[in-house]
Amino acid sequence: MVALTDAPPERKSRPPRQEVRGSRRRNRMTLIAWGFATPFVVLFLVFLAGPIVASFAMSFTDFTTRDLQTPFNVNLVGLENYVSLFQDPRFLRSLLNTFIFVFVGVPLTMGIALLVALALNTGIDRFRTVFRVGFYAPVVTSIVAIAIVWRFILQPDGLLNGFLALFGIQGPAWLQDPAWALPSLIFMAVWRNLGTLMVIFLAGLQSVPKEHHEAAMVDGANVFQRFTNITIPALRPTLLFAAVITGIGYLQFFEEPYVMTQGGPLDATLSSAMYTYDQFGFGNYAFASASSYVLFLAIVLLSLVQFRLLGRKD
Repeated sequence: MVALTDAPPERKSRPPRQEVRGSRRRNRMTLIAWGFATPFVVLFLVFLAGPIVASFAMSFTDFTTRDLQTPFNVNLVGLENYVSLFQDPRFLRSLLNTFIFVFVGVPLTMGIALLVALALNTGIDRFRTVFRVGFYAPVVTSIVAIAIVWRFILQPDGLLNGFLALFGIQGPAWLQDPAWALPSLIFMAVWRNLGTLMVIFLAGLQSVPKEHHEAAMVDGANVFQRFTNITIPALRPTLLFAAVITGIGYLQFFEEPYVMTQGGPLDATLSSAMYTYDQFGFGNYAFASASSYVLFLAIVLLSLVQFRLLGRKD
């Protein structure tokens, strides 16, 4: 009778040497990568992430100028600063001005920029480069210099009213009239930011396959039909990008009213960013932090709406 013996244990398979070496190499490369990234991470945490967290925490306190010497003696006030903001008529006016600036300026800038891009992409060949440079020049020019020039153009006896007088039209005091001050700033902002979106739309238009337009022309589609059914759907990612960056920029508009009108007349051009700047100047640091986070929330909500309207639709 043969005795049954236990089967020998199975040997654990070892990973091949190449796999071990590859794993060690990946770990070494990861450490090297983190070594190169460490200076940026430290700077980001100290000078960006840290202040962001601190300012958010500050918005729930009563921190003002008097607390600069004793920053740990501030009191928590919860949502009091946010409630006070929406009870302040100047803040509500600044929000209204900002929303008007965005919801008028963004579609106007995008619409004109798209028309210019279409013209440069199809109708103008010989002087295309000259026009591109001309439209883009205001983008690379100092906003302060542009604002000062436009402030002189829009004076009651300025260049614009002088031009209108040639046709027997008496122009208003553009920057001194509450009814015209904000539209004047919107017009200047559209003119200045036109070049950026024009370049973006030109890049998007040149990526649309010409074969699609040729096939549509063979099928009898007119210019408007090709534009709405081919060009616009192909430009959807470009339109989304342009809307997001322009909306974020217009929500933070500050230099134009600061240089040209100082928020006047009668707070007609006071923006949310300028209101926040004024509160910092007054020493109301916690109140200003709350105002800046309301503006941040507005930027997030606007971006979400734009992604919803212009995002990819399967």
